[in-house]
Amino acid sequence: MKDMRLPQGYRPLLSIYETQRAIDLGNRLFADKLAGALRLHRVSAPLFVSAASGLNDDLNGVERAVAFDINGVEGDAAVVHSLAKWKRFALKRYQFHVGEGLYTNMNAIRRDEELDSLHSAYVDQWDWEKIIDRSERNVEFLKQTVGAIVNALVETQSFLRTVFPQLNVLRQVSADVAFITTQELEDLFPDKTPKEREDAYVRDHPTTFLMGIGGALRSGRPHDGRAPDYDDWDLNGDLLMWDSVGERSLEISSMGIRVDEESMARQLKLAGCEDRRKLPFHSMLLNGELPLTMGGGIGQSRVSMLLLGKAHIGEVQSSLWDEANLQAAAAAGITLL
Repeated sequence: MKDMRLPQGYRPLLSIYETQRAIDLGNRLFADKLAGALRLHRVSAPLFVSAASGLNDDLNGVERAVAFDINGVEGDAAVVHSLAKWKRFALKRYQFHVGEGLYTNMNAIRRDEELDSLHSAYVDQWDWEKIIDRSERNVEFLKQTVGAIVNALVETQSFLRTVFPQLNVLRQVSADVAFITTQELEDLFPDKTPKEREDAYVRDHPTTFLMGIGGALRSGRPHDGRAPDYDDWDLNGDLLMWDSVGERSLEISSMGIRVDEESMARQLKLAGCEDRRKLPFHSMLLNGELPLTMGGGIGQSRVSMLLLGKAHIGEVQSSLWDEANLQAAAAAGITLL
């Protein structure tokens, strides 16, 4: 398991009933603030796509999608891992314009996820994407967008505290974002694992945006895996926040400016995935038929954990758990939904 740390003496600040109310209120409020800050419009999104379309998110390239047949439909359908590529295709189909975008409540199944206090087989997130101008494909514009997302989180937390005063004992989300690249992080902590580096840095910088994920570092290894066909590895990152309940860094969002024709071609070659060039989505992008975009996913359950002071993701979402998680939660006095 990845991370089964559960705090000793933990007691939830909200009852199960209060937790459900707070999740609903927080999700609706944050979605409204996110949409307003980034000029996003809510759309419907698929739970599954054609397995042969190339639209599914390949994550690290080894995860198996849940696939099944549909009566009368040729080929298998695959339950999405995320909507990273679908969103860009949808912006073209729905005729969005530069400066505006879409968001959706995305639900996914990741059957190969290692189950622990931060990871489950069920994924719920706000998936968002917006069209940008080529002049905005730069680090400064990425940082501005990160700041807008963080401000939406800060405002959501402040409101939840007025409705549920018991949440005031939690650490205030910091609007002061520390930006650092994965190479700079490796240089700071060369003898630590990527996760240990994140914990060490975010402990002192409680709101951090870690940039440049996917490409190999000077050590010869990437900080973390990224599929080569959606984020530009030079213009992406993870939004990390310090979880004072679990005493660890918590990834709230993975996001970035998406590949253009040049960066996709380069990254497909680096990843040894040039065979994907023939897939419909990839062919359209390489031919300049899709808009330039940026986007990401923001974990709904992760946000709820952070803002409501929860120790296990199973306290804020319903899923299936292995025996190790069930026993660890029971020993810690944690009720899993």
